[in-house]
Amino acid sequence: MTNQTNTILKNVFGYDNFRPLQEEIINRTLEGKDSFVLMPTGGGKSMCFQIPALIFNGITIVVSPLISLMKDQVQALKSNGIKADFFNSSISVEEENNVINKAINGELQLLYLSPEKLITVSNSWLKQLNIKLVAIDEAHCVSMWGHDFRPEYTQLKIFRNSLPNVPFMALTATADKSARKDIEAQLGLRNSKLFISSFDRKNLSIEVRGQVTKKKKLQEIITFIKRRKNESGIIYCLSRKNTEEVANYLQGEGHNVAFYHAGMSNEEREKTQTDFINDETKIIVATIAFGMGIDKSNVRFVIHYNLPKNLEGYYQEIGRAGRDGLPSETMLYYNMRDFVLYSQFADDGANTAMQKEKLNRMLQFAEAKSCRRKILLSYFGEHLTENCGNCDVCENPPKDFDGTILSQKALSGIARMKEKDGITMLINVLRGSNNADIHSNQYFNLKTYGIGKEISFFDWRDYVIQMANQGLIEIMYAENSALKITPIGWQVLKGQKKIRLTTPISPNDKKKKQKIVKTTVLGDVNNDLFTALKKLRHSIAKEENMPAYIVFNDKTLKLMASEQPTTENEFLAISGVGMSKMEKYGDDFMNVIREFNNVAKPRKTPTTQKTFDLYKQGLNPKEIAEKRELSVTTIFSHLSQLYSEGKDINLEKYVSEEIIDKVRIVFNQLNRKQELKPIYEKLNEEVSYSQIRIGITLILKNE
Repeated sequence: MTNQTNTILKNVFGYDNFRPLQEEIINRTLEGKDSFVLMPTGGGKSMCFQIPALIFNGITIVVSPLISLMKDQVQALKSNGIKADFFNSSISVEEENNVINKAINGELQLLYLSPEKLITVSNSWLKQLNIKLVAIDEAHCVSMWGHDFRPEYTQLKIFRNSLPNVPFMALTATADKSARKDIEAQLGLRNSKLFISSFDRKNLSIEVRGQVTKKKKLQEIITFIKRRKNESGIIYCLSRKNTEEVANYLQGEGHNVAFYHAGMSNEEREKTQTDFINDETKIIVATIAFGMGIDKSNVRFVIHYNLPKNLEGYYQEIGRAGRDGLPSETMLYYNMRDFVLYSQFADDGANTAMQKEKLNRMLQFAEAKSCRRKILLSYFGEHLTENCGNCDVCENPPKDFDGTILSQKALSGIARMKEKDGITMLINVLRGSNNADIHSNQYFNLKTYGIGKEISFFDWRDYVIQMANQGLIEIMYAENSALKITPIGWQVLKGQKKIRLTTPISPNDKKKKQKIVKTTVLGDVNNDLFTALKKLRHSIAKEENMPAYIVFNDKTLKLMASEQPTTENEFLAISGVGMSKMEKYGDDFMNVIREFNNVAKPRKTPTTQKTFDLYKQGLNPKEIAEKRELSVTTIFSHLSQLYSEGKDINLEKYVSEEIIDKVRIVFNQLNRKQELKPIYEKLNEEVSYSQIRIGITLILKNE
């Protein structure tokens, strides 16, 4: 089974190696067992059910609440030569009938349905299908504890019970422990195994900026965008009004920006999203309603204009950046007004205590003075042993000092003010401010008045928040954010306990270090060639009416611009190039590379030559594949090409005469076209692509 799954991975999807856990999940599914897959956004969840769907002799049902994502995924599958379609409220009655007929006639390998449609048709034509696997995507929607609960998902358990012998797979990028148990129960999973992939997206840099004024925030965002000209990004805002204000401001500065929120008509939202997916619009300013249906791989940055409500939502939103594995940036702005507003929302909603606890954790993350990735991953039950080196705290480590006396000054001020005022009033007293509120409350008579005037307002605010994070004080949001001293705080005030604080780092003092990204290792990418390849990709995408990243993602294009493949075998060796895409687009992309090479400097050693050198050293194809970190299929393609070029390769030993005869018959039937996929299908997928390639090479060479 491993050979079959690896062959599909390379020949269909164009990848040499599985990501962690994917192969184990696939094998469990092929054994007919249930699985619960918890993987981060961009972690490769879809592959876990798509490959079994291509192996099973029947149809795989994929349940997803995201209509736009269904369309994206089906387009991507079709571009890889896979028979897939979707059934949701966006298609006409005629289109519905067409999909139903294809499904009933066994012409589909995967069918995507919205939960509402599934429930509607589960007792009608769906019963006629030979269902072999059911995948429930965005499974957190079934749980009351999830952040995006959808009542219709709760009816999926009935569907599960109607298919007792069919494996079910629940998939989500976000679910805490309480949600996980609920999801398993609500979906009726049976003896399922939980697979938790690493949530560490190393290619995402994390930065947090606190207490920045609105005017300065907009100026910083403008500077940020200017440095990233023509790159795609998402800016998340708290309210509809914010999205329009920010988008209009950025448009006024000459940037290609649109806004998106739930108050727009369906047509407006659809157009905005389509323009973004197709790179017609570079930047979207949106409420969190945007993005769940986005599978766009080349989003290079995500900015949070306001504090998110919880870490699950924040993680999922930043996860929309850098899905292709290339370096991408995330920036979070927050202030206490956001926190107070969300607290008020929580008071008026359901699960108030849980929502407030999650909000507190979000604030603690934003105000942290230690590696942010450690904090974020620990929330999802994963623990880093070392600091990440790719967040603002790691880049500018804070210095700590004995903050006992400083804390005692603040605590004394709170006590003398009878614990009834907020941070601003406390700091004004400590700094000896001379304003109306100080005078009306007679606070200028307090012993603590002016005892901290040498410390700036910004620094005092930072120290007070650190004191709150360390449990010395509580911020009572229900009492106009009044500060109350905790038992630990009283111990510090009375000299019974010492406390350490970190020196605040002014946003203006932050010095950016070169980011060390431990992910994709690309060779020397020729940017001129990369631009030319992007231009070709854009024209193909427009002609075929699909997003550019479905043709090839940025990472694959950068590999092309680095490796510069000019033969079919070299092109197939590029990660992200499968047989279908090679046959559809290979010539066009290789022609651009060939034209580029006519005027560019000489190419480096061809990839086939590297394979030949290892072959001459006595390594077999499997050993060469391991050494070069390529698939065995790719190595056999190299050996076939080298043999055709007259190199001393003993190709005959890798394929039997019987196989060559089978290939010869079909090859002749298909008018001797050197397209592997039709031959592969005609031979009932029983002869591998490698054997077909070798067979054709030997047939042509020996005529």
